[in-house]
Amino acid sequence: MTKPREVFIQGITLQGRTFRPSDWAERLAGAMSSFRPGGARTGPGAHIGYSPLCVPRVINGVKCVIVSEALKDVDQRAWDFVMNFARDNELQVAEACLLPDKAAAPQPDKAQAPKPAAAQGAGKAAEVK
Repeated sequence: MTKPREVFIQGITLQGRTFRPSDWAERLAGAMSSFRPGGARTGPGAHIGYSPLCVPRVINGVKCVIVSEALKDVDQRAWDFVMNFARDNELQVAEACLLPDKAAAPQPDKAQAPKPAAAQGAGKAAEVK
């Protein structure tokens, strides 16, 4: 089974301007938080956290929302909502997949300390062609 593709909605308009308000990505992902595999969460803390299918990220200094195509299977209307949001606000959209950082190669010199995980980065985006 292949991983669903992801759509990167970027906080830059088609005219090249930064999209405002500055918290747009968190707001959009927050509105989509109940659309998740297995349905909406219930109970204490259910309102905290984004859906894994629609998450805000900053990539190369640009606010983005990464939307998994799997959202279509959960709720087609939710998918249409986020895609229409991007279209209506003339935001740049790219299809891609998020790739994990490569693991550091083993060091032959034991005196060298391993690089902390936080310094390795949070992932890189690779465009699907």
